[in-house]
Amino acid sequence: FRRVLFRSFSFNRRVGSFSRDRGFRRAPVSYNGQLIDDWGGGVCQTSTTLYNAALLAGLTILERHPHRFSPSYAPPGRDAAVAFSNVDLRFRNPYSFPVRIIGDVNGNRLNLRIVGTGLTGVRPEIISDIRELRPPQTFTVGSGNGRHRVRNTGKAGYEVLVYRQTQDCREAISHDTYAVMNRVVEVQP
Repeated sequence: FRRVLFRSFSFNRRVGSFSRDRGFRRAPVSYNGQLIDDWGGGVCQTSTTLYNAALLAGLTILERHPHRFSPSYAPPGRDAAVAFSNVDLRFRNPYSFPVRIIGDVNGNRLNLRIVGTGLTGVRPEIISDIRELRPPQTFTVGSGNGRHRVRNTGKAGYEVLVYRQTQDCREAISHDTYAVMNRVVEVQP
């Protein structure tokens, strides 16, 4: 993402497949609610960063998918899952002037900006309205007074509405429901 000039943008079309031969590494990815190591793990952190930059730049979101469980690196409703080739992040430039994505990495931090000559310094406010919070339950596997090992720390479930607020307009962006991931403790003899 050095510098990309665009009218409409597709994350998957721009990035391509998340394969080893393209330089991607194995890292945890969510697959049917389980974390497994696969090529391109962590790519969703990049798509989420870009999604939030697009929201703040006032771009029109064409396609965005939430994760099944709310990830820890973004507030509920502010994530953008991608999986090559059928789960994409797509948006378009609604302005009469071109905009550009500029990205750089500083240490382990990714910075993405969307710039254009007509963009004002006034940013919209992104509002997350959490309608329901469902805490995880704890389940114990095994019995006795043995050693306890947390196999899954659990995650809360949410129902959340996200809005983009400008001075005179409130735009509904998404309505997401995230499943609860229960906490699992294993008792070892």
